[in-house]
Amino acid sequence: MGMQTSTRIVELATFYVGQALCGMDILKVQEINKLMDMTKVPQAPSYVIGILNLRGQIVTVIDLGKKLGLNNDILSDTTRNIIVNSDNEYIGLIVSRISDVVEAEWDKVEKPPANICGVQGVYFKGVFKTKDRLIGILDVDRVLSEDS
Repeated sequence: MGMQTSTRIVELATFYVGQALCGMDILKVQEINKLMDMTKVPQAPSYVIGILNLRGQIVTVIDLGKKLGLNNDILSDTTRNIIVNSDNEYIGLIVSRISDVVEAEWDKVEKPPANICGVQGVYFKGVFKTKDRLIGILDVDRVLSEDS
C-alpha cells in the first residue's frame, strides 16, 4: 500500500529514424499509416514533404530524419507516417520503421547527451536505457517548432 511511490510509467511508441531508435509518448500518437499521396508545398522548408488530407484533417508531413539532421534512408516498405497532434495541429512524421511499445519509468530517464546517434540532444527530452538499447525520447513539440 505505502509502496506507491510516484514512479510515472510512460508508454513509448518507438521507431527508427535511420539507425537511431527514438520514442515518444504513445498518447501523442493519433495513428500510424503507410505513406499516402501527398501534395507538395511550394516554399516549404526542405524537411516538409507535403500535406495530406486525412478524413478532412489537413496533415503536414515532415521527414523526421531530415529535420533531425540525419541522412534518412530511401523510403521503403517499412516507412511509416506517424500522425501526431501538436497544439491542435496534425503533423505526420516519416520514420524508417516502427518498433515496439516500451514502458519507461520516467524517473529512470536520463538527460540527453549533446548528441544521440548524430542527432542534436535539444530534440530529446531524455534517453531511456533498456537491457540492450538506448531510446531517445523525442520532444515532439520541440521538433515541430518552426524556429529550430
